[in-house]
Amino acid sequence: MSSTNLSTIDRTRLDELLKQEEELFRKNNPKSAELFQKAQEHLLGGVPMNWMIKWASPYPVFVKEAKGAHFTDVDGNDYVDLCLGDTGAMTGHSPEQSTASIIEQINKGITYMLPTENSLWVGEELHRRFGLKYWQFTLTATDANRFALRLARQITGRPYVLVFNWCYHGTVDESFITLVDGKPHARKGNCGPQIDPVKTTKVVEFNDIDALEKALATKDVACVLAEPVMTNIGIVHPKPGFLDALRELTRKTETILIYDETHTICTGPGGYTGTHKLAPDMMTLGKPLGSGIPGAVYGCTEEIAQRIFANSKVEDCDTSGIGGTLAGNALSIAAMRATLEKVLTEDAYRKTIPLCDRFVKGVEENIKEFNLPWVVQQLGCRAEYWFRDKPPANGGEAAASGDYELDRYMHLAALNRGILMTPFHNMALMCPATTEADIDHHTKVFRESVQQLLNLK
Repeated sequence: MSSTNLSTIDRTRLDELLKQEEELFRKNNPKSAELFQKAQEHLLGGVPMNWMIKWASPYPVFVKEAKGAHFTDVDGNDYVDLCLGDTGAMTGHSPEQSTASIIEQINKGITYMLPTENSLWVGEELHRRFGLKYWQFTLTATDANRFALRLARQITGRPYVLVFNWCYHGTVDESFITLVDGKPHARKGNCGPQIDPVKTTKVVEFNDIDALEKALATKDVACVLAEPVMTNIGIVHPKPGFLDALRELTRKTETILIYDETHTICTGPGGYTGTHKLAPDMMTLGKPLGSGIPGAVYGCTEEIAQRIFANSKVEDCDTSGIGGTLAGNALSIAAMRATLEKVLTEDAYRKTIPLCDRFVKGVEENIKEFNLPWVVQQLGCRAEYWFRDKPPANGGEAAASGDYELDRYMHLAALNRGILMTPFHNMALMCPATTEADIDHHTKVFRESVQQLLNLK
C-alpha cells in the first residue's frame, strides 16, 4: 500500500463494505444482470467496447435513456451523471440546442465525402477560439493525434515524439509509455503494440523542465504531444512557468508543440489554450465537440500549414495515412457547428464552472471535517479528488497515489445511491443541465460513504 493512501482505514472493513455494496447493486439491478448475461453470447466480455467492463459494479448498468445531466437504466433507476461519457457528453445528453440541427442534417444526408458550408463556419469558429488558422476533421481525437504526429514527423524529418509520464492521448501507440525507476518502458496493459514505444517515444515527467530540456537537446524529437493540464491520471496543473518553458524549449530546438485539448476543453470555450493565451503549433480536440456525435479536429498555424503543403502531393493524399472515408462527414460537422454555436458557449461555462466550485467546496468541507489526508483539484467544470494530502506534481506521483479498492468502494457506493462517477478515476464533470441539487446530492452521498468507511454513526 502506498504511503500516501489513507492508512487509518480498516482494510478488512473496506472489503466488507465493498461486498455489501455489491450485494445492494445486484438487488437493485436484476434486468441489467439479465442483459449482461445474455450479452456474453455475442459481445466480447459482454460489452460493446472493452472499457465498459471497468466499472466498480459487478456488471455495468444498461442505459434505457438519458437527457441532460441524468440517465435512467433498464431497471428504472435514475442517476445524476457526473461521468458524462468521460467528457463525450460534456454538453449534457441530447441537448435540445444541437439535436434539432443534427436531425435536420440526418434528413438531408449523413456523409458525402464532399464538403458542406458548415465546415467553413466551424473552421472560422475554431480559429476564433483557439487562434490556429487551419483545421481538418476526423472522427476521434485519437485519429487527430495520430495524424498530427505523422505530419510532425514528415515536416521535421525527425523520428521521436515526446510525451509526459502517465499521459493520455487516446489509443495513440506512441503514448503508451511510462517511466519505471526513471527509465522508459511500455505501459502496463499495452496490447499488441506494433513496435516497442521506447523506439518511437521519449517520456519525461510533467513539470520537470530540466528533463524536458535534456530530452529535446538532441534535436531528434519531431514534436511534443501534451495536455496543457494533465487530466486522465487526475488533474495535474502546470507549475508556474512550466508551459512558458515548454514553449521556449520547443521553439529553441525547432520542435513542434501540439496541445491535446480533448479533456481540457472543460476550462472554457477556447480550452486551456484560449483561456491562458497559449501559442501551440498544432492542437487536437474531440469528444464533446459534436454533442455526442463522433467528431474531432486538428489545427495548425499558417507556418506549419505551409510546411505541410511543401511536403505533400495531391496524388498521394489518399495513401498518406491521414484522413478517412467518414472523416469530415456532413453529420459530424453539422453537430460541431450546433455545439459550438449553441451549447459550448460562454454562457454555458458561466453556469458549469460555479457548479464545479460548489462540488469542490462540498468535498473539501468533508475532507476537513473528517481530517482526511485527501485533496481535491479543479479545472474549469471538471474536478477530481485524490487519496493523498497534497496535489501531485506529475503523472508519476499521481499514479503512485492510486488505491483500487478504495476507488471501487467510493464509486459503487455513489452508483448505488444514484450518482455515476467516471470509472477510471475520481472525476466529476458538470454540464449545462447539471443543477445545484445534483451537486448537493453528491456531497451528501460522499459524506455518508466516508462515515461508513470510518465506522461513524
